[in-house]
Amino acid sequence: MSKHHTSDFLVLGSGIAGLTFALKAATLGSVTIITKKERAESNTNYAQGGIAAVMEETDTTEGHLHDTLIAGAGLCNRNVVEVLVNEGPERIHELIAMGTEFTRKADGSLDLGREGGHSRNRIVHAADLTGREVERALLQAVANNPRITLLEHFTAVELITEHHIPGARTMGVRHRNCYGVYALNNRSGNIEMFLARRILLATGGCGQVYLHTTNPAIATADGYAMAYRAGAVLANMEFVQFHPTSLYAPERKGGTFLITEAVRGHGGILRTRSGERFMPRYDHRAELAPRDIVARAIDAELKRSGDPSVLLDVTHIPFDDFQQHFPNIEAECARLGIDVRTMPIPVVPAAHYQCGGVRTDLWGRTSINRLYACGEVSCTGVHGANRLASNSLLEALVFSHRAFNKIQEEWCGGEMAYPEIARWNDRGMFNIEEWIVVEHDRREIQQIMWDLVGIVRSNARLVRAARRARLIRDEIEEYFRRTKITVELIELRNIAETALLIVEAALTRKESRGLHFTTDYPETDDPLWLRDTLIEKAVL
Repeated sequence: MSKHHTSDFLVLGSGIAGLTFALKAATLGSVTIITKKERAESNTNYAQGGIAAVMEETDTTEGHLHDTLIAGAGLCNRNVVEVLVNEGPERIHELIAMGTEFTRKADGSLDLGREGGHSRNRIVHAADLTGREVERALLQAVANNPRITLLEHFTAVELITEHHIPGARTMGVRHRNCYGVYALNNRSGNIEMFLARRILLATGGCGQVYLHTTNPAIATADGYAMAYRAGAVLANMEFVQFHPTSLYAPERKGGTFLITEAVRGHGGILRTRSGERFMPRYDHRAELAPRDIVARAIDAELKRSGDPSVLLDVTHIPFDDFQQHFPNIEAECARLGIDVRTMPIPVVPAAHYQCGGVRTDLWGRTSINRLYACGEVSCTGVHGANRLASNSLLEALVFSHRAFNKIQEEWCGGEMAYPEIARWNDRGMFNIEEWIVVEHDRREIQQIMWDLVGIVRSNARLVRAARRARLIRDEIEEYFRRTKITVELIELRNIAETALLIVEAALTRKESRGLHFTTDYPETDDPLWLRDTLIEKAVL
C-alpha cells in the first residue's frame, strides 16, 4: 500500500449529499472527499426536473406530505416525511444564498413547476438542468474552502471495519465501527487507505445494474455492495424506480437521455404510436400519475402493441414556451432530427432510481458506528415503495444537514487513535485471458435484470434471475480475490452483488406494492407486508 490518509471526515461521493455535508463538516474539522471520476460526475449533475419544496404561501407542507405518502404506496415512514417537508424549504434557501440560480418569473419569484404525483406546482428548478446548476454552486463553494480536499479518480474498494483488524476474527468481534475505506488510486493502480473519525457514504445509485438506465456510467452500486459486505442493514432493495420517459433513440451515442417528468407536468401527453392517448385508461390523474403507474402503463402498451416506444406529444405546447422551460431537451431532440414543434418524442421506461438502500435513522446514521449514509444510497423511509418526483435532491439536502447536526452535537476535538488495521494485500496478478471471460458477466447481469427483474415480475422470473445472478456473483468474487484490482473489476463486483440483493428482496416480498409488481401476487397485502424488507449479511 503506497499511501495512508487521515482526516476528521471522509466523504465518499461528490453529488449533492456529499458536497452539502462536506461544506458543513468543514466547520468542525478537515474533510476529504474522494470520487472515482471527475468531481462533477454524479447523478445530481444529471437531474433535470428540480427539487420539490413548499416555497409559496398558497402551498402547504401538509399537501407535500400527503402527495409523498400517496406515491409511496403506504410504505413511507410518516415521521421522516414530516421532517423532509418541514425542513426542506430552509435547505432550498441555503442553496440560493450559496449562489444557486434557479429559474424565476418576470416578477423575480421562483418559477415553480409541477410533476407527476404532485397536487400543486412546487418544483424549484433551473430550466431543465437543475442538478447541473446545484452541483456548480456546491463545487464552487467546496473549491473555496481550504479545509476540504477533493480527490478525483479514487475508487472505494471496501469499508474498513473490525474485520480488518488483525485478530478480530478469532476474538469473535462483530463489525460495529467503520474507520475508513480502502480505495484504488485509478491512475497509479495502488490501493490507498483513508481513515477518518466519521465517514459519509454518498455514492449514489445503482442504475448500471440494468441494461437501460438514465443514470451515468459511474452509478455502479458501489455503496450498497460495500455497506452490505461490511455488515450494514439494507432495506427495500426491491423498489427500483423506472423513469417512464427516457428518449428512445437507438442511434444515440453516450447512454440514455432522460425526458424529465416536468414535460408531462407542463402539458405533455402520452400516446401510442397510432396516436391514442392511453393514460386516462390507467389512472384518473392521467399523465400526472406517479411514476410507477405511468411506467407500468407504458410497459403494458408496448407489450400489447409490440412497438419499440410510445410517444410524448408536446406539439400543442407553444414552441417558445417549451424551449424556454426545456432548452436542453429541445436541443437534444433537434440534434437527433426530432422537431418538437411538429413531431412527438419517442420514449420508453428506463431504470432511474433506487428507493431502498442502506438503512438510516433520522440523522443519517447506519447500523455501523461512525458510518453515515445520505442521498440515493440511503434508505431513510422517505420514499417508501415509490419515490415522488423531485423528492430525491431534497432528501439529500435535508438528511446530509441532519447528519451534520447530530455529529456536531457529539463532536469533541483532539486526535483519534485508530486500531491497528491490516494493509491491503494487492499482490495478485492480472490474468488478461480470464478477465476477457469475466468481463462478459457485466452485460449478462444487466440483461438478466432487464428481462427478469424489471417493471413487471413473477416468481418464475425471479427464481431464474436469482440462480443465474448468484453463479455470476460467486464467479466474480472468486476472481476478485486472486487478481490485481482494477476499476472495472471493482464496479463489476458491486453490480453483481447489488443485482443479487435486488432479486432476493423481490423474492421475499409476496405482494405487489409501488414499484414492485409481481403477477403471482398482484394485490397489495397490508396485514402481512406493510413493512420494510431488511437484508443483513452475517459477518465474522
